[in-house]
Amino acid sequence: MKLFDVVGVGLNATDTLLLVPRFPAYAGKEPFVEEILSPGGQVASAMVCCAVLGLRTKYIGTVGDDLRGQVQLESLKGTGIDISDVQVRANTANQSAYIVIDQSTGERTVFWRRDEGLRLEPSEIKPEMIATAELLHIDGHDTQAVERAAQIARKNGIPVTVDVDTVYHGFDRVLPFVDYLVTSSEFPVRWTNVNDPFKALETIQDEYGMRVAAMTLGAHGCLARFEGKFHYSPAYVVNCVDTTGAGDVFHGAFCYSVVKGYSMQETLDFSNAAAALNCTALGARGGISRHEDAAALMKRAERRANRDFAARAK
Repeated sequence: MKLFDVVGVGLNATDTLLLVPRFPAYAGKEPFVEEILSPGGQVASAMVCCAVLGLRTKYIGTVGDDLRGQVQLESLKGTGIDISDVQVRANTANQSAYIVIDQSTGERTVFWRRDEGLRLEPSEIKPEMIATAELLHIDGHDTQAVERAAQIARKNGIPVTVDVDTVYHGFDRVLPFVDYLVTSSEFPVRWTNVNDPFKALETIQDEYGMRVAAMTLGAHGCLARFEGKFHYSPAYVVNCVDTTGAGDVFHGAFCYSVVKGYSMQETLDFSNAAAALNCTALGARGGISRHEDAAALMKRAERRANRDFAARAK
């Protein structure tokens, strides 16, 4: 029996949110309304989402020994996530981000920094850390370390999901071990130099053989290629307060759906709903909701479709 439904290896960050009435023009000035310290980070936030949804969850990564690192650890502990393989790096600042949130739209602009001392090395990923999972979720930042984790997962028959938003050096060595690729809207085109997103996803999937190749589309939902067919899921319309962490929560809900055996369309719809709900509150994890809340949104909410994506997916 596996000890964990999902194990995540990758980034965490502690954010400083700055709320402004509107984002200023270049070189302009704008008073901010509020300043909030809030935990976030790609994989860590996805794991919090999994835990809130009821999965047995473990996070593997590094944190600094400063206040921001303490905030991150307390957040993870508070949601019942196993952090026994989290390393606290001495005399190192935790990854941080300053996120300016435009209150008129809910959109955010991110400035971030990660100390080199937080790098996770492949030698620090042990087989027993990964082999206890039903599913492994990774990002691409410490590329060699996540490659090592994905290799261990493949050897143990554990499917791998990945969240990647930019092109990392050496990521071509990770992709052969990925079963579920879920990228930003920009990644497939940048990776393949194919401008058509449908053809770009198809190119990646055909080259590396992953089960699903998908991309998130922000306010327009998400697109996935599975078993030779494209699936499109429009976004759910909500009162957007802050888009910070929407993609991370999408990935957490995606992991949950894979573990629970949802169909591809159900997976995309549920992940969209969870991401939308997170946008209704401040912070990367401010609106992470329970399964029943996402299900209720799916039943009642208006959806925003991209007509071109919807037509081509049919």
